[in-house]
Formats: sequence, structure tokens, C-alpha cells
Amino acid sequence: MLRKLAGQTMIYGVSSIVARLLNYLLTPYLTRIMQTAEYGVLSYFYSLIPFALVVLTMGMESGYFRFAGQAKSVEDKRKVFATTWGAVSSAAIGFMALVLVFRNLLAGMLECAMYPDYIWLVGAIIMLDVITAIPFARLREEGRAIRYVIVRLVSVVVNVAGCLACFELLPRVAAHGGWLASLYNPSYSVGYVLVSNLIASFVALLLLLPSSCDVAPRIDRRLFRQIFAYSLPLLVSGIAGTANEFIDRQMIMFLMPPEEAASAVGIYSAVVKIAMVLMLFTQMYRMAAEPFFLASFRKEDFARSNAEALKYFIIVSGWIFLAIALFPQLFALIVGADFRVGIYILPVVLLANVCSGIVLNLSFWYKQIGQTKFAIWITGAGLAVTVVMNLWLVPRLGYYGAAIARLICEATMVAVSYWLCRRYFPIPYDLRRIAEYALVVAILYGMGTIGGEWLPAFAKYSLNSLLVIGFAGYAVRRERIDLRGLVRSVLHRGK
Repeated sequence: MLRKLAGQTMIYGVSSIVARLLNYLLTPYLTRIMQTAEYGVLSYFYSLIPFALVVLTMGMESGYFRFAGQAKSVEDKRKVFATTWGAVSSAAIGFMALVLVFRNLLAGMLECAMYPDYIWLVGAIIMLDVITAIPFARLREEGRAIRYVIVRLVSVVVNVAGCLACFELLPRVAAHGGWLASLYNPSYSVGYVLVSNLIASFVALLLLLPSSCDVAPRIDRRLFRQIFAYSLPLLVSGIAGTANEFIDRQMIMFLMPPEEAASAVGIYSAVVKIAMVLMLFTQMYRMAAEPFFLASFRKEDFARSNAEALKYFIIVSGWIFLAIALFPQLFALIVGADFRVGIYILPVVLLANVCSGIVLNLSFWYKQIGQTKFAIWITGAGLAVTVVMNLWLVPRLGYYGAAIARLICEATMVAVSYWLCRRYFPIPYDLRRIAEYALVVAILYGMGTIGGEWLPAFAKYSLNSLLVIGFAGYAVRRERIDLRGLVRSVLHRGK
């Protein structure tokens, strides 16, 4: 079973890596054509979008996986899809209507009254992303990874191409003067990024319709009440979890001096973008693990599989941490020169991302048994820590304080998640082996960091490369990992 999970993870992983690499073209590009404050405004808007996505999807993705996985017939599964898709689509359209009515008011509240277009653009992006959430979930639940990959990749390509067209092609066209000059406004840079995103989201919807139009979005009230009862705690915890992930931008914006805040948000967001390389692995793992662990399982099989999955997740996360944290100056080249002053917070953000992935692994047990109320306890504890730590540290340490607060928040959620798991659904996690790998990673990171201070650049990079390779070899040998079998699983698309 774990080989199937690994295979599916690799499929989603390859696609996610390609998609992220394409999207990453925007990070070095935008951080070189935008000022830190301007990029901070863009990052601020993008930190608001996840809140709306969580609220409007209502936890229905996990609800869909749960009820579709337990459906007794194809018709029952189609009814689950129709109901969840109909619910989130109705919420998305209602939300967009409110955005259009109160656009100017929202623009004033968000301090972008000069560009109210930003508001409806963000609203339209949210609406389309919400409408496509359940069709994307259906592809994952049905194991149609290739189609999922294609849609995601095309959407990313459209987004990148749109941005390049807006910033490279439009200025050249406008330079000819006349009415063409009105096509380009240099001060509208944030808006051009949003327009490109909107077009990409619309293309994704068009590509998903052929695989979804066999079922019309129609809400079965009785079924909806059951799914919503299951998903409601996930909605509440999702809001808190999203706040844990993105509220630090808002805290920096409002807790730091006004003349520094936007630039600080821009620098912080750029470094977090670099650390997203690790979150990329967590994301691709989640894509495969969510439908895998939320399907029907015997308790013993679930406990054994989840315990093994966490161990291997930590191994891979530890390797990725070393591969990035030991080469900060190289990864800093991803962003523009003005943003590299914040690269020193990278190891802290990476550790927070590792903890975030562990929390994900520790969430499957309560989703499996339907006790989603525990999600509220876990993310609620994290949110309380996030707010308190940011209020205390950001005024004193700036965005470095936000990074530390993020790490403390994620570590707190790991502790609460594990405590609840031990009490209500004991799983035989191999804590000794996990601690062993954590210790090895810490030692290797210390060797690379301390040793690198006394070595010339070439010797430093050579040493760190050996440390990264050494950890991978140690883990493969220690766990007797069958690399050939893993490759065969990937080639057979995890089936």
C-alpha cells in the first residue's frame, strides 16, 4: 500500500515540481522588476485569498474524499460529487456578487482605493478557484493523476505567459504612441499579475468541464447536511490553519512602522517563497495521501501505514531541509538583490514547514474516524500561539520575529496533534528512528554551517554537497529502501 502511496506522490510530485518551477520563474522575475514595497502589496493580496478559499470551500474537499470513498455505488459517488460541487459553486457565485456590490468599500478598507479593480480581480480569482476545487478533488479521488497534472500545468503556463506578456509585450506596444499608449500603465503592475492569474484560473475551469459535465451540480439536502456536519470542524480549523500560515503578513503590515511595513512584507514573502520548495513536497504528498488515507481502511492497516508514512515523510523532509539550508546564498539568487537581505531567516522558515508537514500526517487519523472536531483544537492552539508570538516578536525583531512565531506555532500544533493521537487513536510511530534522523540532520547541518565559515566557497559547497548526499545514502541503507521497486511503482502510476 505504501508503494502505491509513494508512486502517486511521485506522480503529483513531478507535475508539482514542473508547475512550481514554471511559477518560480515569476518570483525571480517579479522581484527584479518590482520594488520591495510593491511586491509586498502583491503578497498582501495573495495572503488574503487563502482565507476566502477556505471559507467558501467549507472543508468540502475532505468531505468529498470521505463520502466518495465510502459510497456503495457509482451513482452514490456521483451524488456526493454533485452535492459538494453544487454547494461550493453556490457559495462562490454569492461571494462574487457581494464583492461587486461592495467593491469600493472593500478597496477603502484594504487601502487600495486608487485601484478598486484589484478587488474584483481578486474576487473573480477566488470564485473560479472555489468552483474548480471539487472537480480537482474528483480527479484525485478517481486516481486520474495525469489529467490533474495536465490541467495544473496548462494553468501555470498561461499564468506565466500572461505576466510576461503584460510586462514585456504591452510596454513595447504602448511605446508606439497613439491609442496604443493607453494599453499600458506602469503603476498598475500588481493588477497585471492579478489579470494573468484570473485568465489562468478561467482556463483551468474550461479544461475541467469535460471531466465534470457528466454530473450537474445539484444539492441533495439530506446528503449535504451529513457532509457539512463532517466538514464543519475542518472549515473552522481551516480558517485557523490558514491564519497560522498567512496572518504573519498582516501582522508585519500593521505592527511595523508604516514606512517599513510594505518592504518588510515583500522581503519576508520572497524568502517564504524560497522555502516553499520544501512545502512543494508536502503539497504533492498531500495530493496523494488525502484520498489514500481517507478511503476505507481497517484500523490496524491504517495505523501501520500512517506510522510508516510519517517516518518516510520526515526522512525526505530532512533531506530537503539540508539541500536548501546548506546553500542559502545559492537559493537567494531566486529573488532580486533587494530581497536577499532577509535570507538569514530561511532555516527557521524551513523548520516551520517541516513541522507543518508533520501536522498534516497527524491529521489523517481523526479524519479517518470522523472526529474532525480535533482539527479545531489543534489549529486553535496554533492560532493563539501565532497571534501572541507575532504581537510580542514582530515589534522587536521585525520579519525575523514573524519567522520565529511561525516555527513556534507549527511546533505547538505538532505537540497537540501527537498528544491527541496518543490519547484517542494510538498509532505506533517509530519515535526512536524519527529522533535518530532528526539528530543526524541537526549534526549535518551544524557541520555544514560551522565548517563552512572556515572554508573557501568551493570547499564549502563540496562539503555541503557530500553532507546532503551522505544523508540520502544513510537513509536508503538504514531503511533498506527498494529504489527499483519505487521506480516501477512510479512508472505504473502508483496502481
